[in-house]
Amino acid sequence: MAVTAVVGLQWGDEAKGKIVDLLTDQHEIVVRYLGGNNAGHTVVCNGQTYKLSLLPSGILRENVVSVIATGVVINPQALLQELDSLSRQGVEPGKLLISDRAHVIFPYHLAEEAALERHRGAKAIGTTMRGIGTCYRDKAGRTHAIRMGDMMRPALFRERLEDVVAQKNVILKALDPDHVPLEAGAIYEEYTQYIERLGPMVTDTTAFLHRELKRNASMLFEAAQGSLLDIDHGTFPYVTSSNSSGCGIHPGSGVPERVIEKMIGVVKAYTTRVGGGACPTELEDETGQHIRDEGNEYGTVTGRPRRCGWFDAVATGYGARISGVDCLAVMLLDVLSKLDEVKICEAYEIDGERTTDFPSHIDELAKAKPVYRTLPGWKKDITGARKLSDLPSEARAYIDCVGELVGAPVEIVSVGPDREQTVRG
Repeated sequence: MAVTAVVGLQWGDEAKGKIVDLLTDQHEIVVRYLGGNNAGHTVVCNGQTYKLSLLPSGILRENVVSVIATGVVINPQALLQELDSLSRQGVEPGKLLISDRAHVIFPYHLAEEAALERHRGAKAIGTTMRGIGTCYRDKAGRTHAIRMGDMMRPALFRERLEDVVAQKNVILKALDPDHVPLEAGAIYEEYTQYIERLGPMVTDTTAFLHRELKRNASMLFEAAQGSLLDIDHGTFPYVTSSNSSGCGIHPGSGVPERVIEKMIGVVKAYTTRVGGGACPTELEDETGQHIRDEGNEYGTVTGRPRRCGWFDAVATGYGARISGVDCLAVMLLDVLSKLDEVKICEAYEIDGERTTDFPSHIDELAKAKPVYRTLPGWKKDITGARKLSDLPSEARAYIDCVGELVGAPVEIVSVGPDREQTVRG
């Protein structure tokens, strides 16, 4: 497997970290190309649980180079805390490279995001309050943006920070009359300590990746969040602030998508969503709570309970098409094992008309009524399955139906959190 990508096809939290971890030993380089510390990955190995956010899942392998690429926005404090947490768990991380073009999250980004969400009230987007969106906004606006490479140049960094903080204090005061002005000098001293530790890892990762491609190095591109949260192609405005589908690989890393030989789409065996926005198959009943409890559907980063429902093949099929996946990995199939029957949404009914097209506007999606295909449950413990023949016929029929409706073959099935609890087709 020379160049592979792993992309979530739903609203995030699809357990992509496990798939990346499984594939890492077949690749020399793992690349995280978007998002920030709003995205969480949980990897379980030999009974040990590792919670990652900014770090690529490949960091758990000593012989792998992990790359935080240009499209990621970085909170240096959060990144160092994550590295230190791994060290306390006895993990000696593999080599880590950080893009000098990656943009930096500062305290004013968190303050601004919190103030904006308060002002939105009931119309709040439901962000993780980690300053991700406000940092991406500054990146697009350019005048308030500071990159990792800027922090390596002390005089430039201090001058830029003083200009930006002065303007941010004006903005924050307008949003919150009780705002206590931030001090550029204090932020400079704090972030100078961070860059002293991270500086040796900061480099031109785009040049590095292209050099490695020339020597035919094997690479694994790791997405964060999910395709339905893509800023351009997701359920706007209830989306993230970057291209979280497969469309984001090129702008986020500098590597053209045409070099990717295999695009793996990761899906849960059911649907979850966090924050605002329509979710047609959401179950606000005992079944929804059962799925939440069985799947431990609480955010890795925030701890927020996730909204749960039946598998939505309309939404997931759309995610698969925009990301251009070759095959699927179906995760958390074991969560459904205690149910008498299981359902898959095969179409929507909107204003009395049936459609399998995913709406481009949130008001249309809010009107969508799911049309379900009902299948028998299997009511058997499948966590010990290691090959397809180990699964009950009902579980295999469910997997086949998912692949048929999404439009891509299922090659991997996860039946538990550990690396070993995996079925390969």
